[in-house]
Amino acid sequence: MIRLTRLDGQAFVLNADLIRYVEQRPDTYITLTSGERIVVGETTETVVERAVEYQQRKAMLPAFHLPAAATSLGATSATAAPVNDSV
Repeated sequence: MIRLTRLDGQAFVLNADLIRYVEQRPDTYITLTSGERIVVGETTETVVERAVEYQQRKAMLPAFHLPAAATSLGATSATAAPVNDSV
């Protein structure tokens, strides 16, 4: 999620995974995967930087590990608790 500002000064948070593309004309337009367009006060460069930082933070999240016993019982990563390998 990235923090942005509408042209009227209202702050909001956008799911960066939904961004299709960003245009500068002269205001900054963000087109979402749904086709919806949002006009923001930030520059194109700022939106791209924040989206890239978000993707980098998301990639650094720890992965979930399933114990062998859980997978043999039909558990999925959504139902099994993460395993702490450092203990």
